[in-house]
Amino acid sequence: MTDRVRPVDLVLAIAETLHQVHHQELPEVCERYGLEPGTPSEAYDGKRWYVRRRIKSWELHRLVVLGGRVLDDYRSEELEELMRRCGTRGVAGDFKNLIFAANGPKPELVLRDAVNNQVEIVKNAQYCLVYDRVLPNEGLSWAALVRWWSESHGRPTDDLVHPGRLLYARLAESLDPNSPPEQLFFKEYCALYGTHPIDKIPALIPQVYLHYDPYTARERRTPGPLPRQRMDFLLLLPQSQRVVIEIDGKQHYCDDEGRPSPRKYAEMMAEDRRLRLAGYEVFRFGAAELAADPHTATAAVRAFITELFPRYHLGL
Repeated sequence: MTDRVRPVDLVLAIAETLHQVHHQELPEVCERYGLEPGTPSEAYDGKRWYVRRRIKSWELHRLVVLGGRVLDDYRSEELEELMRRCGTRGVAGDFKNLIFAANGPKPELVLRDAVNNQVEIVKNAQYCLVYDRVLPNEGLSWAALVRWWSESHGRPTDDLVHPGRLLYARLAESLDPNSPPEQLFFKEYCALYGTHPIDKIPALIPQVYLHYDPYTARERRTPGPLPRQRMDFLLLLPQSQRVVIEIDGKQHYCDDEGRPSPRKYAEMMAEDRRLRLAGYEVFRFGAAELAADPHTATAAVRAFITELFPRYHLGL
């Protein structure tokens, strides 16, 4: 795991990987990765040293992000193995459709282009949000989400405070009004936006459609193939890492009459296994855990976030 990978290991592997870049091009390549500018003559004196001296004091989380970006451009079995040991295996495949924060009727979708997987919302589009940009390798930060929101509403600005407040209010509208625990988690996480650099904080995305079944349970009449279509919360982290956070009310394990249902519980566990095998990480809170004493609930959420970020090399 991560305790077996030292920062110096990644420093050496990244420098070795970038050694394949021509010395005249190395300064430009390194600057693109956010490294200190230099000159071709400096790189000519030693390409490995050129890279090492710029990242030798970096902390592990920064090196992990850099290592992922380097691997996007250059092959290195050594660096790839170190990244694997750091636990950076993310979700395979391309990011395409982020439909979230529905605050009204379920959107109705069609595959406008089944070959290219182009989805179009043909009904109830006004009740949900659709993030339609390329997902950066660094994941989706709160700053990036607010900037998208501002620009998609025709109000691009460098000051993200006001549009951030508007977006926060809009996202809050999508939360279950009958689930104070869900609202508490959202509020406590989003408090980070006011205390940390918002370009470093992953956006907490509520009510995300992971699956889509065009039929209602009544229309299907038999148990459908997609038992859980929406996630309570999703974090899109660096290197295609995706974290699902669920707040489990009784609807997760009881039938429509409120009686414990082994079948519903088994469906939930089977779906969790499928998500984990696909590369997602799933964390669950029991609603009762966040519905008791407010101070205890708040402490539980804050402790979770404090332990979650280092796990994914988010140095906050």
